[in-house]
Amino acid sequence: ATTEIYTLSLHDALPILGDIMPEIEKKIELLQKIAHRFNEANIEWALGASMLLYFKGIISEFHDIDLMISVHDAEQVRMILSEMGELHAPASASDPMYRTKVFMEFTIDSVDIDVMAGFSIVSEGKVYDCSLDKEQIVERMTLGTEIVPLQSLRLWCKYYRLMGRNKKADMIENNCK
Repeated sequence: ATTEIYTLSLHDALPILGDIMPEIEKKIELLQKIAHRFNEANIEWALGASMLLYFKGIISEFHDIDLMISVHDAEQVRMILSEMGELHAPASASDPMYRTKVFMEFTIDSVDIDVMAGFSIVSEGKVYDCSLDKEQIVERMTLGTEIVPLQSLRLWCKYYRLMGRNKKADMIENNCK
């Protein structure tokens, strides 16, 4: 598999969106800081979900940062992100749609960060292993001075279908045509 590398400046990444522009800029700057810490520590990771769709021009806003990591890096990621912000206690009742091995929620600079290691989705009674694999990192985006690994849009189309989030899956498919 080949990996594309491209450079995205903050200016390119920020469409003119009025009031939400400062919020998006804040999240992008935080992603850059997290990327620096993860890359420095040789964490195996990738950006996924709605922020990935934002950078690909599929959606114009997103609410949090979703990071996929390898299971073997989970404890190191917990330590790094705990230094940067607050780790939230796990929800008392986990969502039956997911069987993710490690799910962590952080708030850093008032931005919500979801971290998943061993991501699994339950659909129609079957468990789909959606764990991060190095082969799934199809692009590396340069954000400022940092490299951000990206999972493929086709993979996220599959994940959104499994989650029953067909509107997002349709948006990805329309973009990939």
